[in-house]
Amino acid sequence: MPSVGLVGGLGPESTIDYYRRIIQLWREDSPKSAPSIMIDSLDVDLGIRLVQTDRPGLAAYLLESIDRLARAGADFVAMAANTPHVVFDDLVARSTVPLLSIVEVCADEASRRELQIVGLLGTRFTMEAPLYPLVFARRSIEVAVPEEADRSWLHERYINELLRGDFREETRNGVLEIVRKLRDRIKVEGIVLGGTELPLLLKTETIEGLPTLDTTELHVRAIVQRLRFMATHEASSAT
Repeated sequence: MPSVGLVGGLGPESTIDYYRRIIQLWREDSPKSAPSIMIDSLDVDLGIRLVQTDRPGLAAYLLESIDRLARAGADFVAMAANTPHVVFDDLVARSTVPLLSIVEVCADEASRRELQIVGLLGTRFTMEAPLYPLVFARRSIEVAVPEEADRSWLHERYINELLRGDFREETRNGVLEIVRKLRDRIKVEGIVLGGTELPLLLKTETIEGLPTLDTTELHVRAIVQRLRFMATHEASSAT
């Protein structure tokens, strides 16, 4: 059985969600088996400090986790969070195993849905980094982010509540208001939940009439598809 390695803990709630979703999706087609999953759980507080002040240090911290998973036998690795992808290209260049990008799989889905402009929600690090605009631009899709005040508000709520497993109705209502602004002022056609805690706050396929791109769901689906492909290929090679 091929194995996926998850760089987890960034934060813990979404890592648990990944694990549950991978198991559930796998069992939809293979109810009598389970996928091989390895999780290396990192320190979310250290990760936040590094992304704020030391991006090379963040890359080194993540690479240590990837290397541990590779040495344990992971055939490929996925980071169960959006923000660490700000150093994704550096990690790809230095990793000894393939990495599966959450941003790429989300962009593929936006392209499949023929969206031309999407709104991006997440931490300030994710919303203000070039990673989503650059990847989506290769598919001729524009990425819009909330205005400065809304980015600051969402970031504060994300770091101090969502990453701690604190999901409040008032925060949900505030996020919905931000989405309404993106819909009405910028005319976005969909919303990217660019933080893997956001689907835990907003458990819906549409937000304010807009389709949501749940990055956790899309990443999990890509992980399971790759595991199935590898398992099928190995089985056919053995016969």
